[in-house]
Order: sequence, then C-alpha cells, then structure tokens
Amino acid sequence: MSFSFRSLSLICFAFMLSVSPATASWKGGVAKSNITPQQPMPMSGYASRGTKHAESKLTDLWAKAMLIEDESGHQAVLITLDLVGIDRELSQKICKEIGAKHKLKRDQISLATSHTHTGPVVGSTLSPMHYLLFDKENQQLVDDYAKFLTAQILKTVDQAFADRSEASFSWGSGEATFAVNRRNNKEPDVPNLRKAGELKGPSDHDVPVLVMKKKDEIRGIVFGYACHSTTISSLEWSGDYGGIAQINLEKEFPGAVALFWAGCGGDQNPLPRRTVELMNSYGRRLADAVTKVVNSPMHEIRGGLKTKYEEVDLALAMLPTKEELVDQSKSANKYIASRAKMHLDRLANGQKMSQTYPYPVQVWSVGNDVTWVFQGGEVVVDYAIRIKDEHGNQKLDNTNVWVAGYSNDVMAYIPSRRVLLEGGYEGGGSMIYYGLPTIWAPEVEETIIKSVEKLNQ
Repeated sequence: MSFSFRSLSLICFAFMLSVSPATASWKGGVAKSNITPQQPMPMSGYASRGTKHAESKLTDLWAKAMLIEDESGHQAVLITLDLVGIDRELSQKICKEIGAKHKLKRDQISLATSHTHTGPVVGSTLSPMHYLLFDKENQQLVDDYAKFLTAQILKTVDQAFADRSEASFSWGSGEATFAVNRRNNKEPDVPNLRKAGELKGPSDHDVPVLVMKKKDEIRGIVFGYACHSTTISSLEWSGDYGGIAQINLEKEFPGAVALFWAGCGGDQNPLPRRTVELMNSYGRRLADAVTKVVNSPMHEIRGGLKTKYEEVDLALAMLPTKEELVDQSKSANKYIASRAKMHLDRLANGQKMSQTYPYPVQVWSVGNDVTWVFQGGEVVVDYAIRIKDEHGNQKLDNTNVWVAGYSNDVMAYIPSRRVLLEGGYEGGGSMIYYGLPTIWAPEVEETIIKSVEKLNQ
C-alpha cells in the first residue's frame, strides 16, 4: 500500500491537530499591599474629628488588585481600596500610569473603595471638611500619603500582572441583612423594628461573589455589599466590617486574597452600631455569607469579557452667584464658608463654575451572565434596585447584576430623583462637605440610567 506525499502531509497535519495544546483559557492574577499610613495623620469620614490623628490601629488597610483576562486576551483590573473614597485628580493620575505601563485603556481599570470612615484623608476628597481647613503641616501629611498610596497601588497592580496565569472564574450571590435604610428608620428604634419585622425603606441585601481558582485552589474572592462602613468612629485605623470580612475570608481560605467593594449604600447604615463588637459581628456575618456561596455550586464564567467606560455631564441645579458666594464665605458654619472660599478663589484665578460634573460610569460584562456596573460617588440604593430590575436575569433573581458605588471618583452623594426631591442629607445637605457649588439637577437619575443602558448594549 502506497501513499502520496500529499496524503502523508495531510495525515501529519491531522496528527498535529490531535496533539495540539488545549484551546485558550481565561487567566488571572491577584495581589495586595498594605496602605495603612506609616505615620500619624488626620482621619477621614467625620467632621467632628477636626485635625485629630489616628491614635492606634484595629486592622490594617489594604490595596488589592485582581487581573481578569478572557480567552481572547482582553484584560480588566479591579483595584479595591480600604479608603473613604478617591478624588478625580488622583484617580486619573493612577489610572493613567497603570494604563501606560500595562497597555490598558481607561475602561479596563476600576478603582473601587470600601468607604471606611476609619481611614486617612485621601487627596482632595471632602476637601471643604478636611484639607481646606487644615494647617500646612497636616496638608503636607495628606499630600505625602497620596504619593505613598499611588506607589502602593502601582506596585500591587504590577504584582497582579506578575501573578498572571491560567485561571477559572465562577460567580454566585449570597445575603446579609445588617444594612438598614437610615432615612426611614431612626437608629434607636432599629432593634425593635427589626424584631417586629417592621423596618422601612428600600435596601439591597445581595452579596455578589466572584471566585478565581488556579489548579482548583481558590486564589481570589471578590465580594460586595451595599452599606455604609460606619460601624465605628474611633481614632483607630480600620477597614470596618468590610475589612473584618476580608480578614476572616483569608483565614478561611488560606492562600486566597479577599477583595471587598462597596455597593450602593449611600443611604444604608449598619445598625445598630458604634462598638468594635458589632463591627466584628457584621464582618463575620458578611464573611459567612460569602463562604456559604463559595462552598455551594457556583456559576462558571463562560463567554468573553467586555469593558466600557464614559464620563457623562451630570447637571447641577442653579449655580450660586459671586455675591451669594461672598455671603456664604462669611457664614458661621465653617464648612459652608470653606466651600464658598474655595469657589471664590477659583473665580479669582479665572476659572468658571461648571453647570455639570464629569461623572464616571463603567460597565463590565464578565462572561455571558454577570453585568458589573461601577458608579462614582455615594450612590443611594435606588440605583442598584432599578439597574437590577432593568438589566438583570429574573431567573437568577437579578443577582447577576452587580452595582458598585464609591468607584473611580467619589465627588458627592448621588441621590435618585426620589431622594433628591425628598431632600435631607443625601438629597442635598452633604454637598457642602464635598465642595460642589450646589445640589444636583432633577434629571440626575435619568442621565446615569441612560449611560448604563448605553454601555450595557
């Protein structure tokens, strides 16, 4: 029996195909770095602290990064930070440096903060409440920390890329119920209301979970929850309940890095609160909810990774006149005066007050199921509920849609139209402390929702 050269070539080619490597797989990497301030400095979160420095430490604070890469080679980097927030200028600087080094576009990088109120002052976040009222020595401490933070984040991302190797990803969702709508329930009444099943107002008790495995070993656990990180207000560094949950998960799953992001908890508090015991309890409860998901059958991530990002012009209400700013600068309320002086200084330097703010909206599609929305600012829970209803899979109880707040730029509270019209702290009073010249315009919610819809197409 004889074969032609052509027949032999075809046989060899077929054999090569039969022993060729498996099809391309997902890849991932994870890393963490300590971002606890290396010297005493002012704490963020509460105006009542003034310029008081942290006196001790309950937990360390961490920057953590997870690299996600699909079969086509498209990458995304999630960076979680145990911080109250991050301002636009610092966020842009960090993302620009990461992008340049690792050849990533802006849509491929997300900075998600935990909003802990027992962390340091970060850059110009809440500047009328902090930085602008500080003396030069404390301002220098804040400036120095921003440099340290930037270096630690860049190092963490580098390490996550160095850890890049074949990985599998899966997702699930659990539940934790300690978040309470603070606008509708008075704090002293919460224990009795909870016992009677009479808590009021919307909340989001979902606990989204993303697990990265390498060779069947868990290497990364990403999880979120929609609740303020305000269990305690002491002069001690702490990641609050989210930090405790991360610590517990890393003990439960040795070798894994746990990454926490805050959901739309702008109007949600952990109640009751104000003790270390409660902080530890909430952290344990959240970690238990995640562990239950990890130890149950999870949904394997299949499909590709898509990343999109845009900044929309979010409209403000009527701007104050120069004369009104001058009057405000004389206010007995030092925070109102601080904000007014900031805007008067900008006007004196030739800057105009803008009628809009460049608001960041980011959407990642992780596989065929998960839609991950990242919003800037302190987002109220109405957004999570609406976005899940409009973009979720009802067969999965809409748990395949994850909505993070406090991401990329924490410039103000982001009220829904309902909360804006109701007023109160989240509806407008908080704008004083963030520095925007006035409250948001009524169309704020629709502008954001249309952006999410556009990016999720």
